[in-house]
Amino acid sequence: MIKAGIVGGTGYTGVELLRLLAAHPEVKLEVITSRSEEGMPVAEMYPNLRGHVELCFSVPDMAVLKACDVVFFATPNGIAMTMAAELLDAGVKVIDLAADFRLQDAQEWAAWYGQPHACPELISEAVYGLPEVNREAIRTASLVANPGCYPTAVQLGLLPLIENGLVETANLIADAKSGVSGAGRKATVATLLGEASENFKAYAVSGHRHLPEIRQGLQQATAEKIGLTFVPHLTPMIRGIHATCYAVLKSAKVDLQAVFETRYADEPFVDVLPSGSHPETRSVRGANTCRIAIHRPQDGNTVVVLSVIDNLVKGAAGQAVHNMNIMFDFVEDYGLQGIPLIP
Repeated sequence: MIKAGIVGGTGYTGVELLRLLAAHPEVKLEVITSRSEEGMPVAEMYPNLRGHVELCFSVPDMAVLKACDVVFFATPNGIAMTMAAELLDAGVKVIDLAADFRLQDAQEWAAWYGQPHACPELISEAVYGLPEVNREAIRTASLVANPGCYPTAVQLGLLPLIENGLVETANLIADAKSGVSGAGRKATVATLLGEASENFKAYAVSGHRHLPEIRQGLQQATAEKIGLTFVPHLTPMIRGIHATCYAVLKSAKVDLQAVFETRYADEPFVDVLPSGSHPETRSVRGANTCRIAIHRPQDGNTVVVLSVIDNLVKGAAGQAVHNMNIMFDFVEDYGLQGIPLIP
């Protein structure tokens, strides 16, 4: 049994972490922090946790956090990098669900996130927490950078093609749609019911913060230069990401279904659907699963990969728990065995 703490527990990823960790057979929830909600019972804010989580929100106390075996940061960008070093020095493993350690170049991080990186010396120590790629590095890591939601769906959709040298990498396209919870729990006009409901729109077409993360992950799989057009969209649903990825095949003489089935045969949280399938976001709602389908329209030279995840689970909290399981040598699906919710 390990002791876990969560810094920043009032957002959607924080409560999703609580939901998953409360049911984990090897975890004792030790502390959940929030400066603004200090003293409030967690179950008062999130009644779904009543009877499962008895903690109250508290202000971050480094002494309490240092007594944990693992600390999750479900905070805005820029917070974990100010606290991680002290926790690591105390022997605490750190999993950051924000973007502080995802990019390997501190200057590139500063350019995309609008502030200087507070501890660039830790960037090289951080392991990018996509288990399907970095499982062995995660196993011995002390600091894990949990991937973003869009990057998870897009990378899992494109990596088998790139790893096997099957596609032209200079003009990849990822057209991705996300539910409103991807914007977080903060109050903004764009996510009001009257604004987001019955509406569909693209955003950040000129450049989204997840673009360099996706590009970095894909580039590590090939010596060829990666060129990626990534366009995110906001959809009128709460949970879910649907990524439609396009690439041009170098040769039509390849069994794409077999390539994907072989690549993910031993991955507990990637489900390659039968040929011709169309995965739905509702099929992964509440589960740490990525479902993938591969198409080649009109038997042409363009491959279309459909990839769906729940942005709060496989795209955030569930993947963080998966990383924790690997880091502490637990069974990989502990706490992640829930069946998706339909309807």
